[in-house]
Amino acid sequence: MAETLPRTQVAARLRTAIGRLNRCLRLTHPDTDLSPSQYEVLAAVTRSGEIGSGDLAASEGLNPTMVSRIVAKLEADGLVERSAGEADARVVRVSPTARGRRLVQTMRDERTDALARAFETLSATQQRRLIEALPALEAVVETLREGR
Repeated sequence: MAETLPRTQVAARLRTAIGRLNRCLRLTHPDTDLSPSQYEVLAAVTRSGEIGSGDLAASEGLNPTMVSRIVAKLEADGLVERSAGEADARVVRVSPTARGRRLVQTMRDERTDALARAFETLSATQQRRLIEALPALEAVVETLREGR
């Protein structure tokens, strides 16, 4: 298929499909009042265990003021904790609470289950093609992360 479509058309279809997939997955846990950015920041904090707010802003591609607002909301909701850095008290460190870790795990599990159910509806050929495409999709993510 890629041979018959211009690369910009392939890129547009891929962007649209991934965007729609992401929006559908966000609906798997509708009883949380977290915005997508708040969830992504909470997930990043949970992945790291503890992270400086500056590093968090850089990793999520958000400005430090926005990260500060998001972290304040997450802290007010009991999902993260802020502390001063050991070497420099001006540095803010952010870590997940047990409640925050449980919420992220629950949301990940729900999204994984939703994808697994959708995957099972595909034909064997579609499943195989999707599995074969995973390394390429993962490479695209790394390329975008590295800014190439």
